[in-house]
Amino acid sequence: MKVLYETAEVKRWRRKHSGSVGFVPTMGYLHEGHVELIRRARAENKNVAVSIFVNPTQFGPREDFAAYPRDPERDLSLLKQEKVDVVFMPDAEEIYPPQSNTWVEVGSVTERLEDAFRPGHFRGVATVVAKLFGIVEPTRAYFGQKDAQQLVVIRKMVDDLNMNVEVVAVPTVRELDGLAMSSRNVYLDPEERESAVVLYKALSRAQKLWGKGERSAELLRKEITSLIESEPKATIDYVSIADPETLEELEQIEDHALVSMAVRIGKTRLIDSMTLGK
Repeated sequence: MKVLYETAEVKRWRRKHSGSVGFVPTMGYLHEGHVELIRRARAENKNVAVSIFVNPTQFGPREDFAAYPRDPERDLSLLKQEKVDVVFMPDAEEIYPPQSNTWVEVGSVTERLEDAFRPGHFRGVATVVAKLFGIVEPTRAYFGQKDAQQLVVIRKMVDDLNMNVEVVAVPTVRELDGLAMSSRNVYLDPEERESAVVLYKALSRAQKLWGKGERSAELLRKEITSLIESEPKATIDYVSIADPETLEELEQIEDHALVSMAVRIGKTRLIDSMTLGK
């Protein structure tokens, strides 16, 4: 496994590997959700590349960039076990040189949900992913479905900019009690960890009602909201039932819908999602 720190090194590596490259961009502090992405990439490609970069431009001024969990030695050990071919670990100036002044803004799909609470977040996400795609030149790139809006944004960017990469969505990996795996789960104390399961319970409630034939998006929102509000440690940022491609809120569900939410458990902000009808 090669560990590379400079863009030029990665480009040289890529020129020497003409076969397909599966790419998993991460911010490190890897967990089983990341491992699932890597294993999917390994199954579908000749080479596997992973990036570890805590992207400063997707964090707001009052967010947890400095405190975001990091453990590069553990990450590299895990990646070696998974037989990753190359790991790109740039510093901030490698990705954003002092003279850098170009940003990628994807438009309407970034203006809902997360952006209302994290203005500029997806400008940072789209910009760094575009840069990483340009450096690694992957055949396929792998993202978890938990970050549903991120997946929509990246697919829209790839389509609009005619990028030569296939975006592959991988189902959310969950703990035994249903909590979606996330690097931020480490922030939860034992009581908060128990309370955090309310997100999965809410999604399961929506799925159950859908299975019984309920198609009113407003009723589903109310049911989900009521269940989450019954958990004392939970504070809702948003509960959304939207079109999976445009992210526009629905009144009535026809074929399918994206259920997504952001909920604070104590001081920890968690997101989760599920698609109904697929």
